[in-house]
Amino acid sequence: MTRWIGSSLKDFTRRDFLASSALTAALFIAALLLFPANHETEGKGPQVTAQGPLSPR
Repeated sequence: MTRWIGSSLKDFTRRDFLASSALTAALFIAALLLFPANHETEGKGPQVTAQGPLSPR
């Protein structure tokens, strides 16, 4: 006897589709908030610049 593991497309209801769509949207929003796309969306905290080695005179 063959037994299926998981669900088929027939078992995928409208409620399942809406729930998976909402979870996917939440995942993308969280990724955008955690990893901003450009430097303008980063926080306006204090800037730290590294000073290079001093050249001998």
